[in-house]
Amino acid sequence: MMAPEALNLGFELRILAEGPDVSAARCVADAPVGDYKDLATLREFARGLDVMTFDHEHVPNEHLQTLIAEGVNVQPRPAALIHAQDKLVMRAAIAELGLPNPAWAAVETVDELVAFGDRIGWPIVLKTPRGGYDGKGVRMLDDARQARAASDWFGNGALLAEDKVDFSRELSALVARTPSGEAQGWDVVHTIQVNGVCDEVIAPAKDLPEEVSRAAAAASLKIAEAFGVTGVMAAELFETPGEGAGFVINELAMRPHNTGHWTMNGSITSQFEQHLRAVLDLPLGSTDALAETTVMKNYLGGANQELFTAFLAALAAEPRVKVHAYGKSVRPGRKIGHVNVVSEPGESVDSLRARANTVASLIRDGVPATNSATAEGQAS
Repeated sequence: MMAPEALNLGFELRILAEGPDVSAARCVADAPVGDYKDLATLREFARGLDVMTFDHEHVPNEHLQTLIAEGVNVQPRPAALIHAQDKLVMRAAIAELGLPNPAWAAVETVDELVAFGDRIGWPIVLKTPRGGYDGKGVRMLDDARQARAASDWFGNGALLAEDKVDFSRELSALVARTPSGEAQGWDVVHTIQVNGVCDEVIAPAKDLPEEVSRAAAAASLKIAEAFGVTGVMAAELFETPGEGAGFVINELAMRPHNTGHWTMNGSITSQFEQHLRAVLDLPLGSTDALAETTVMKNYLGGANQELFTAFLAALAAEPRVKVHAYGKSVRPGRKIGHVNVVSEPGESVDSLRARANTVASLIRDGVPATNSATAEGQAS
């Protein structure tokens, strides 16, 4: 998704691909295959680049530090990226900034985990500090018995224990920042998760108190400035009406993020164009919305394997819905694309969601969503 934006701006991309058949390699001519965890591979890949950046946070931090010492322009820098790589580092840094955190602790034993739960009250959440995403590396614990049953998670260093926040919905505050310090944020959006995976985004978040929206956007910008973030960063938030600032910070991602895919059709500047501008220290584009509301709907792999036929039906059903396919093989539960729909004057959020769900269902299942399925999606 960054490739068309690079082409429009006249930039040449090189992608380190995990395999010859990955979807990104189909979009970029210069796509050597290699292991991003291997320093020698990274050294070779970085030769001649003006800047090296990422579409995930799992590149070893120590390798990035070595590359910088050898003169490679890495953006974001490892000192910033570590806050997206290690949740314990992030929690401590958020606390130091005085921004809203859930109650949390680093725990190295089951006894420490149980003591934490007893102190703040059950239920609690146990997380692996590194490597978790889309609900992986997260365990909900209702009581001390369940905590003791999580003993198999211990033995490889401290884990993160957190209060299970009583929230009304999930939000995301997306920003971009350049190395020279220019920063821009998009509207705070409402994100809907299904089984730990982002399912829908409503931009901007509806009925969000103005003071909460301003505070959430300001918190994201403050984090980006304090941590020295470059490129796009998403601050994932829990809305907590009537409690503290009205939100707490859940996690950070330092890259173009699923909760920002709506910007491809709903904003003057997409997150992918902005990320390129930012890491190259170019002036940032406007983040103004193009319509009152934009809805993004992911579609996962399902029963339908004949995607081309499904695309014909989907495009015919909703000509104003924009389909973005990732070129991935179909596998149940795998993200294989998303759709965006931008509102017409006066159009309701429910109408937008129903239209997006119709297209996603046609692609995923080969048939339109049933009324009950649409209603279920709207109530998620």
